[in-house]
Amino acid sequence: MFTAFLIKYAEIGVKGKNRYLFEEALVKQIRYALKRCEGEFSVTRTPGRIYVEAASDFDYDETIDNLKTVFGISGICPMVHVEDEGFEKLGEAVVKYMDDVYPDKHFSFKVQARRARKNYPLNSMELNVELGAVILDAFPELTVDVHKPDVMLNVEIREKIYLYSEVIPGPGGMPVGSNGKAMLLLSGGIDSPVAGYMIAKRGVKIDAVYFHAPPYTSDRAKQKVVDLARQVSRYAGPIYLHVINFTDIQLYIYEKCPHDELTIIMRRYMMKIAEQIARETECLALITGESIGQVASQTVQSLGVTNEVCTLPVFRPLIGFDKMEIVDVSEKIGTYETSILPYEDCCTIFVAKHPVTKPNLNIIKRHEQNLEEKIDELMKTALETDEVIIVKEE
Repeated sequence: MFTAFLIKYAEIGVKGKNRYLFEEALVKQIRYALKRCEGEFSVTRTPGRIYVEAASDFDYDETIDNLKTVFGISGICPMVHVEDEGFEKLGEAVVKYMDDVYPDKHFSFKVQARRARKNYPLNSMELNVELGAVILDAFPELTVDVHKPDVMLNVEIREKIYLYSEVIPGPGGMPVGSNGKAMLLLSGGIDSPVAGYMIAKRGVKIDAVYFHAPPYTSDRAKQKVVDLARQVSRYAGPIYLHVINFTDIQLYIYEKCPHDELTIIMRRYMMKIAEQIARETECLALITGESIGQVASQTVQSLGVTNEVCTLPVFRPLIGFDKMEIVDVSEKIGTYETSILPYEDCCTIFVAKHPVTKPNLNIIKRHEQNLEEKIDELMKTALETDEVIIVKEE
């Protein structure tokens, strides 16, 4: 019975004179998400309102599921469009709506009318009273509760007249593309896809870099990361995934540096490469899935040593999360089952038995001097052989 949806937003509403830019970004993302649905839709923006209207038959559940992936949407309201043929016809439409949507009539309700079109003969208060009386006449078992009703029937009198009473929660946040672009260091683990999701939720467009180490990591490990990027792209939009062959750099570090410092030194070179790709692709920051104390390379001291090689900001949205909180988000966004597939990435191959947890930056830099003979050449080769995969939700 529903033919349209009112899209509610929250943060965008306080953006002042720039609000229209965020609204346009939201409309763009809604249109992109609806391309995955059967049917045709029109998305229109009016002052303070965004409407999605079906121009053909469509799958209701599929449409709702895809709208729930659009950051910036705080609520999705399925609506019924009513032709403006006088109050009597409006009353009949309201009664039909209540009868169709709520078969069990034992609940309280309230009518909340908004008359944006001021030439309508009844004002908002009069509409509330008159439509409430029509509903009670049709369904005397209902009760009115103006403070905490079970059902809030909204009646919008605009160019068109709409009825809605349900608000389906959206993901919130800001529309992707409204806050620049950043580069995600994406691995096959649980954390980094969640980090990408959370930064995308703040309106940031995501690209990603994955460090592959053949033959120590298999093509299945690479495909796992591609699959994770695709799952994140359901929310973040198309992702340019940069696959960097890290094997020679990893082996060289393993040969030249103390083994208890392998993880932290390899992490520093990953950040250097990621930052160079980020600059070339106009990304404004890096994103990692690090959480304080989770592993040796994520102690406060290790994070400080890692940060030293970067000049771009490094966003760590999971920094204060424990593992179960991260797992909860990964399950919600559908990446968990892929993340736990047993295909190791390059981070897990050369792991010291007793990695340093409180690295000293001066000592790390001194040991990195052992790499000066050819590390620049290896990094140059890794960047020149960058494989770029455009990943998007089918």
